[in-house]
Amino acid sequence: MARMETDMPWFRELSAEDRSWVGLIVQAGIRGFVDWYRQETDEPADGNALAASVFGAAPRALAGVINLQQTVDLVRLTIEVVESNVDDLLDPEDAPEVHHAVLRYAREVAFATAEVYARAAEVRGAWDARLEALVVDAVLRSEADEALLSRASALGWAARGDVAVVLGAVPAQRSETDIFDEVRRAARTAGMDALCAVQGERLVVLLGGVTDNRAAAEIVVDLFGDGPVVVGPVAEDLSRAHVSARAALSAHRSASGWPEAPRPVRSSDLLPERALAGDGHARRHLVDEIYLPLVRARGTLIETVAAYFHHGSSLEATARALFVHPNTVRYRLRQVGDLTGYSPSDARDAFTLSIALVLGRQSGRGDEATP
Repeated sequence: MARMETDMPWFRELSAEDRSWVGLIVQAGIRGFVDWYRQETDEPADGNALAASVFGAAPRALAGVINLQQTVDLVRLTIEVVESNVDDLLDPEDAPEVHHAVLRYAREVAFATAEVYARAAEVRGAWDARLEALVVDAVLRSEADEALLSRASALGWAARGDVAVVLGAVPAQRSETDIFDEVRRAARTAGMDALCAVQGERLVVLLGGVTDNRAAAEIVVDLFGDGPVVVGPVAEDLSRAHVSARAALSAHRSASGWPEAPRPVRSSDLLPERALAGDGHARRHLVDEIYLPLVRARGTLIETVAAYFHHGSSLEATARALFVHPNTVRYRLRQVGDLTGYSPSDARDAFTLSIALVLGRQSGRGDEATP
């Protein structure tokens, strides 16, 4: 114990209780050697019995206080101390045999040490996996509370702010452990946190420290299975990540309606498909963020874009119907794009605008326009 104080700085930093447990482990190890040597057998010490006799006295939590490298250093120092005292304790003719026995026993202690930490790692890994699944499930179920944040913190979530949820298929013939490890590694390399879970045939990934949701999803997209990979909008933090999860879930269910969608695809890019599938949030977004701004901006904008679609996206036909010059139609359509972010001349954007027009008319909210 005196050598530990002088040679191991980490030992001096332990609490009195933990130092006492370490002392018990050392005593148990030396006593175990004496008992084994007394049996006068050439058989190696039984690993399970050895682990129980040496480490059984200490609480399991001690494995979280002293790491494997420190335990190896502890075993090595104990062997040195024992060997340095063997010659003083024994007759000269007995010392070589005991030195040899110490080395054999030390080898078994080393194996037992590795087994103890491996078993602790398995238990901790299984617990972490359950905890991680609970966190992801709570986000998907919109059940954010203090327990969610504390569980995520226990898993190493750094709470660096903006969060996005990525959804896709589970890759075939891959274990969950391998997939999760690769996702975390890729996210960590990009400076992000990651939590993962498998729900049915879906792989769900929560990414923290996100600035651009699509760019963040591109970091992990190759780790998903075949099929669409969608990413929800960026939420402020983990407690609000359910907003991103809700949009991503809706988008993933609706993604089959756009086979040519990029991979990954933002949930906002699937607003038309989500609205057609009955997503109320998507319907409201199309009305509030596209239809109503067009109505409120200038009455001619909504009239022009409606006429443009009605006449097969023909500038000339639209101009004749509205009794204006084609350049006027072209100017108004450009204003529509600037106001909504959707260009009527782009086929995909035109589809989104068309759905927004239909939903806006159905909502009966056109009278909210201000002059």
